[in-house]
Amino acid sequence: MRTLKHLFMPAWLARRAFGPATLRAVERAIKDSERRHRGEIRFALEGPLHLALLRRSARQRAHQVFALLDVWDTEENTGVLIYVQLVDRAIEIVADRGIARRVPQAEWDGICRTMQRAFQAGKYAEGTLAAIEAVTAILTREFPAAGANPNELPDKPALL
Repeated sequence: MRTLKHLFMPAWLARRAFGPATLRAVERAIKDSERRHRGEIRFALEGPLHLALLRRSARQRAHQVFALLDVWDTEENTGVLIYVQLVDRAIEIVADRGIARRVPQAEWDGICRTMQRAFQAGKYAEGTLAAIEAVTAILTREFPAAGANPNELPDKPALL
């Protein structure tokens, strides 16, 4: 059944809950967030997967996207990926090793669960923006802004 969903779901239909206004709001939220800490946040939305990718779990795919988007390539290893697989309705947060040493995975999983509840209620923008704010709180706590704070990764959501 999963394979059929990915084969026959058009990408535009999978992404319909994330229109241009929502994507602009996400980009602004990331830009505002990154002024308050030294971390880098990437948000990635993925519609239907190619058949070759269906063997991977959402977590494995999120790790692959983390690498593809160069989230690992920050000076302090403080990149965070919020990955949303729309067809499977899966959400994963992957934190780089600089953050993972300080923040347990359970904290990220809690944000994912809250985001999933919002999505189930049809509140995609609200759930995404709340997740960005929760990630911001963690990054501000662990890596507060100090001195030079370059923007190392794009703030625009990645549409895969």
